[in-house]
Amino acid sequence: MGFNVVIVGASGAVGQEFLKVLEERNFPINQLRLCATARSAGKQMVFRGQTLVVEETTPDSFQDMQIALFAGGSASLEFGPAAVQRGCVVIDNSSNYRLKPDVPLVVPEVNPEDVKWHKGIIANPNCSTIIMVVALKPIYDAAGIKRVVVSTYQAVSGAGAEGITELANQTRAIINGEDYPPQKFPYQIAFNLIPHIDVFQEMDYTKEEWKMVKETHKIMHDDSIGITATTVRVPVFRSHSESINIETKTKLTAARAREVLAKAPGVVVLDDPANKQYPMPLYCSDKDEVFVGRIREDNSLPAGLNLWVVADQIRKGAATNAVQIAELLVKYNCLAAS
Repeated sequence: MGFNVVIVGASGAVGQEFLKVLEERNFPINQLRLCATARSAGKQMVFRGQTLVVEETTPDSFQDMQIALFAGGSASLEFGPAAVQRGCVVIDNSSNYRLKPDVPLVVPEVNPEDVKWHKGIIANPNCSTIIMVVALKPIYDAAGIKRVVVSTYQAVSGAGAEGITELANQTRAIINGEDYPPQKFPYQIAFNLIPHIDVFQEMDYTKEEWKMVKETHKIMHDDSIGITATTVRVPVFRSHSESINIETKTKLTAARAREVLAKAPGVVVLDDPANKQYPMPLYCSDKDEVFVGRIREDNSLPAGLNLWVVADQIRKGAATNAVQIAELLVKYNCLAAS
């Protein structure tokens, strides 16, 4: 049995990744429709050896479709309701619906059952949040969590194709002694770090930092966890890294933490300091798992842990997580809105 699937934003980085992930995971598809803006309409893309033409998104793009994968941006605000009206379940990669109380915010390794109460729209969390909660959940289940301090090291591809282009061109220009003024980022990103992602909001935290706080509370169903974040853009093309400090409710040794993480779905433990084995963007790109290493007890707390976590934010942080949500809809037989 196959399903009728429409991808909105098919020509962008996440949309292209949707195609790869759907094919790799052999998602059961009867009909696939590719949609994007008028500017991208007419572009040809290949899926399972078949050439498909990208159409301009309209409300009728969702007619006779069952699952709509939205790659991000404002499209889900414009077309999401039209998709739901036509009986389509929307899986949205933007921030438009994430904190709405009647919209599930789902990471399949953490809160899969939440897909069951959707009312037509399911939100895909922020990429940095997804990466963090996959690593937090096994620790939470084993020892409880009082507080989390996270610092992120986020690749330029998180800012889209323009971010990749800017880092590549700027690096080349600087090496050649030429100027390349910043356009996508507020400052030069080549050979630099920028502790500023998205707009500044209350208490001088950025929107990206507040996303990690509020979305984690919703996904984990626990607003009591103290969470503070600092998000940093780094001159890496792909895959986000995170330094996560956790204060647990009961003590968890590093050895026990390795055990529970190694058994956790979607997690790969890469933690052998003696042999210089630890996660890095270089090795984690184009993979779906969340890699965890540098697992050690916090020397300043009686019940604390430090983790170093890396994952491909375009795959697990976006496309793969969304396709996993679609798989849950099939598994739980809940494609119809409740």
